[in-house]
Amino acid sequence: MTFDVRRFDIYRKVPKDLTQPTYSGAFISILCCLVILFLFLSELTGFIATEIVNELYVDDPDKDSGGKIEVSLNISLPNLHCDLVGLDIQDEMGRHEVGHIDNSMKVILNHGAGCRFEGEFAINKVQNVQGAFNALGGADKLASNPLASHDYILKIVPTVYEDLSGKQRFSYQYTVANKEYVAYSHTGRIIPAIWFRYDLSPITVKYTERRQPLYRFITSICAIVGGTFTVAGIIDSCIFTASEAWKKVQIGKMS
Repeated sequence: MTFDVRRFDIYRKVPKDLTQPTYSGAFISILCCLVILFLFLSELTGFIATEIVNELYVDDPDKDSGGKIEVSLNISLPNLHCDLVGLDIQDEMGRHEVGHIDNSMKVILNHGAGCRFEGEFAINKVQNVQGAFNALGGADKLASNPLASHDYILKIVPTVYEDLSGKQRFSYQYTVANKEYVAYSHTGRIIPAIWFRYDLSPITVKYTERRQPLYRFITSICAIVGGTFTVAGIIDSCIFTASEAWKKVQIGKMS
């Protein structure tokens, strides 16, 4: 007795002469194919596209406690003489430097009536912030009170972006708040000043690019095809059964 591998066929075929096509079955089959095509294209679009997943985590402040933040200043003061312009540096690590002049330059404006201050210096940082930004680029306060002080608070959130290849890019997110006021000394004199305060968040935001795994896409397609065909088969069977029952009722009435 020869072994027939066809015994393992769980998808037994029914001869065509034992099947009966119907108009309702044809309509449901066409509709079923259209639904499968639509769902397949939807899943394919989702598989090709990438999604951005974000997460928050706390940096270890000790690993970068000895680091620095590089700061560049380029400020034009059109109504303040260069002899009156100075730079003080203060941070929470205990540094307080008055009249900082290293790597700085004053450029006379408006025939001596104004001054542009340019300088570069480093301040202590607690958290690790990589990348460069120009949060106050183009800020214009010429229309404000010439005796007013300006206080700028820059809130910085370190940000990491990781693409599909695993490459990370370090950047930042920031918001800027500005307060304008008139400050008086203990002698009653008005002392205008410009403050730049850096508020570094200990929370880092990480954005990660992700794409749907291939096995999940295949699973979804199989579920779409199988589920749609199953539901369509149930609907077609119900319609065919109801149609046959109605025919029998009609025959009974005629007899």
